Amino acid sequence: MRVLAAMSGGVDSAVAAARAVDAGHDVVGVHMALSRTPAQERSGSRGCCSIEDASDARRAADVLGIPYYVWDMSERFERTVVADFLAEYAAGRTPNPCVRCNEHVKFAALLDKALALGFDAVCTGHYARVVERDGRRELHRAADTAKDQSYVLAVMGPQRLARAVFPLGDVASKAEVRAEAVARGLSVAAKPDSYDICFVADGDTQGFLRRALGEQPGDIVDETGEVVGTHDGAYAYTVGQRRGLALGRPAPDGRPRYVLAVEPVQRRVVVGPAQALDVAHVRGDAAVWFGDVPAVGTTCTAQVRAHGADVPARVLAADAGSVTVDVAGAGLRGVAAGQSLVLYDGTRVLGQATVAATRAASEAVADPVAAGPVRAGEGHA
Repeated sequence: MRVLAAMSGGVDSAVAAARAVDAGHDVVGVHMALSRTPAQERSGSRGCCSIEDASDARRAADVLGIPYYVWDMSERFERTVVADFLAEYAAGRTPNPCVRCNEHVKFAALLDKALALGFDAVCTGHYARVVERDGRRELHRAADTAKDQSYVLAVMGPQRLARAVFPLGDVASKAEVRAEAVARGLSVAAKPDSYDICFVADGDTQGFLRRALGEQPGDIVDETGEVVGTHDGAYAYTVGQRRGLALGRPAPDGRPRYVLAVEPVQRRVVVGPAQALDVAHVRGDAAVWFGDVPAVGTTCTAQVRAHGADVPARVLAADAGSVTVDVAGAGLRGVAAGQSLVLYDGTRVLGQATVAATRAASEAVADPVAAGPVRAGEGHA
């Protein structure tokens, strides 16, 4: 195949491109310039898309003997990822920018451009597996579950999965990838991974939000509505947060309090005890399915955080655009609107949706339809 290899300047994408070459594909490397004002260098594991990263990607392409280009995707990235990130926090939700980047940039803008130029597929250094079964491509967890990225890839859907290549899905560990990079003479072999939000290079997400959204002071209240503190912007808080609340009045029982809800219109942050975060039902909208819509009663597992564990779940309702699952008793806590809900059957991804609302464990009922809808726009109900 003619394959366009997305090369970030890191070791994963470099080895993935090398494996695509070894597989006999006609490979061209491309680095996506996502920042309008890229830094000269990265700071350890913080950020990405620096001039240093572009240079590292070029050197890797030279070692592999493949053509290399830099494509300016900064306008698309700013509009669909950064702007969405700010808008979601301003609305009291908790977005995942990596999911949005995969959805709108890597497997939309990049893939569309690749197909228009005559490429057959896009190759990336993501850790996930593609399994062919009964004429259908399935997305599965990577062999290295510690590095698995199927959660942030689930948004791509079956049509884009058909054009995706993940050469690192079967590797046993990141150490294996680094050893392979050394053997191939790739200078990025020991380069640290980037763990932070790439466009918040200093790691100060609250500072980034404050600079972009300005100060919006308001009250922090307990479950009864009593004011227990103040804040400079409700957008700086997320459901389940414990640290950084700076409450002026302790809880009556002396136990820690957590963020239960963010109400941007009222400029309020609601706090309360940990048990109030326990979730029984989760509803997700804008669903993407990799096969048939699961039937009511289907048992599966659900994951709501990129680095969180999946928990037992049962489908209560599902259609082409939404899903509600029962996770009562699974120990799921602090789920915020805006997060991704990904459903699995073993290692296979069934589908993905964006969390719209939840029902608290204390309010769960056997028949959610009879009880009415869960409350939208909040991370608890």
